[in-house]
Amino acid sequence: MYNNLKNKLFSLLIFFLSITQLNFAQIEKVVDGFQFTEGPVWKDGALLFSDIPANKIYRWNVKDGLSVFLEPSGNSNGLALDKEGNLLLAQHGNRRLAKLFSDGKEISLASEYFGSKLNSPNDIAVKSDGSIFFTDPPYGIKPEQEELGYYGIYRLSKNGKLRLLDNSLRRPNGIAFSPDEKLLYVTNSETKDIYVWDVADSIITNRRLFASMEPNGAGDGLKINSEGRLFVAGSVGIWIFEKDGTFIESIEIPGQTTNCAWGDEDRKTLYITSGDALYKYRSNLTTYENN
Repeated sequence: MYNNLKNKLFSLLIFFLSITQLNFAQIEKVVDGFQFTEGPVWKDGALLFSDIPANKIYRWNVKDGLSVFLEPSGNSNGLALDKEGNLLLAQHGNRRLAKLFSDGKEISLASEYFGSKLNSPNDIAVKSDGSIFFTDPPYGIKPEQEELGYYGIYRLSKNGKLRLLDNSLRRPNGIAFSPDEKLLYVTNSETKDIYVWDVADSIITNRRLFASMEPNGAGDGLKINSEGRLFVAGSVGIWIFEKDGTFIESIEIPGQTTNCAWGDEDRKTLYITSGDALYKYRSNLTTYENN
């Protein structure tokens, strides 16, 4: 009987240690004092992120600290890198998708669709063929400024052709591809849901619900790692889902959590924009980024 009890206690100890390891995380505030942070992306050994109302993009790393990278930024929101490493900006103020070259030259990639101004480009996902997918909700503009009458998910091809892929969501927001690029995920902030589409020849079809973030999610930006695991910014932190839609856990972050991106040399640190601050988070759940 004693041996059986000892074995059970040992098994419980191993189980407890495994759960502790799974959930172990270190959340650290990196820097604060901003107005409203968004759109983190790791570029050239540093993290870039937007402060939307301040009309700035900041640059931060451990070695150099914090500096202003771009001002004005067009009230940029989501940031991403194209296949040549140039910075892509979803600009609220300029109502366009823009590109910033390494020499500082900035150009507009898309600002209208069939003669009507875009609403307020929000977030960006770049496909391996160089095409750019982005969401266009009305955040950042007033109702009387809307010209399209809908809120879309778009694809900008390498030849510069803009195509509306879907306009069924009321507030399309964060956007990301699965590792094999056969699936596209988009958060719908209004309904606190995550939707997924099949991708074939850069067309999206078969929209379906992937997961709900009720009651407090209000999904914003999202990223997907090389294992297909989703890291979704919600109003109270980061929600983590397996690729089959199974909810793993949520990590509470102070402020209104808006987006996340992997950084550092090993790409195992998840940097998180939330309210007026930038945070970072590491655990055995934060594995390599998918690019």
